[in-house]
Amino acid sequence: MVVREAGEDTGDGDVHEGGCACGDCPHGAREGHRRAVAAFLRRRDELAAGRGLPAAVAHSAPASRQWVSEELTQRAEAVAERGRAEGAVRLARLWLRTVCAVWGAVTVLLLAEALTATGAGWTGTRTAALLAALAVAGALTAACFLHRARGGALAPLIGEDNRISTSRTVAACWVLFIGYAVLLLAVRLAAASDTAERDALIAGLGLARGAGAVTVLAVVCGIAVLVRRVVVLRVRAQRLQKMPAHRPRAADLLTDDSGRGAFTDIQYVAVGAVALLFAAVRLARRPDRLPDLPWGLAVVVLISAATYLAGKYAEGGRPVILSVVRAREPGDLDGPVRTGDDIEIRGSGFVPPGAQSADRLSRTVVRIGTVDVHVPLIPVTGGFRNPTDTTLTVPVPADVEPGPVDVQVVTAAGVTTNRYPLHVTE
Repeated sequence: MVVREAGEDTGDGDVHEGGCACGDCPHGAREGHRRAVAAFLRRRDELAAGRGLPAAVAHSAPASRQWVSEELTQRAEAVAERGRAEGAVRLARLWLRTVCAVWGAVTVLLLAEALTATGAGWTGTRTAALLAALAVAGALTAACFLHRARGGALAPLIGEDNRISTSRTVAACWVLFIGYAVLLLAVRLAAASDTAERDALIAGLGLARGAGAVTVLAVVCGIAVLVRRVVVLRVRAQRLQKMPAHRPRAADLLTDDSGRGAFTDIQYVAVGAVALLFAAVRLARRPDRLPDLPWGLAVVVLISAATYLAGKYAEGGRPVILSVVRAREPGDLDGPVRTGDDIEIRGSGFVPPGAQSADRLSRTVVRIGTVDVHVPLIPVTGGFRNPTDTTLTVPVPADVEPGPVDVQVVTAAGVTTNRYPLHVTE
């Protein structure tokens, strides 16, 4: 239905050309997804206002709620499929953009060297810097081509949750920079003809001069490995809920899984970028040695890395049920929970970060005894009233036997809550 609606909006849904917007071909994946989302939002708001209900279910509140939930779930799954298709197309095109950015940086370096060489003249150090940059750019170009289906050279930076990893990105930047510095010294050493110059270049690789930069490199690489281990163990222990993203974005470096700005990530990227810029300036001023990063700045980077790691340990948490009560509409009488009644489950963590879309909200399940009840989607203008992160409302099906039962919530990430006792009367 979403496909037909998007095709009707474009007027040329059957023409698969460069400007196609139907979403059935790679050229129109982005436009098709955008129109499918717009169609879903219009339909959600219509149903929230009570318009578009079939006459067969309009007279029954439970039946209409179930029909609305199923209708929105099907449409949301179609929109999610469009989103995955768009993400695949964007990822496949990312490698070419990365190649352009890499060679653009080499061009900027060449122009900067040419402009600064106006008075001093072209030196062997400038040639070595350019050759080292060409070698690094060539390696990155080859990596982009070999991994072009997974984002090119950015493929190692994309985590298992399909987001760009902050820790891996910071570590990769330092690895590239130190690698470039060593390659620059190697090129100069190969071209040096004077014994004193060769000895000075070899001494420039000594640990006494580059201890700060080497320490920072070791720490950020260790943080990248340790963070991955921490996340994997916490997910397996159900202490952290992880939902994969539809596609990686640059904003992932500064935000959490729900898309909100994360202090630990922002400060880690900012401090790392400042320290890397300082090291680059030191290398430009003294290209005969590893950049001597001052210990004061190195300690600042270490503190930032420790803060980032502590944030990874502190984030998340297992969802928990605090109470289960009988949901009552205005005018209803109070009474015990019976089959057919609605119950309201109160707690926290029912909607994992990154699971706010309708297709993932519809995957939330409440287990009442041995019966699994899918949480119905209840739309309101601009969003959904059910489910939310702190409350869930579900009916008690007739298959639940009267008597004491346990209630559990299974979130969209597959994490289960604690068991909460409930008594169902006849």
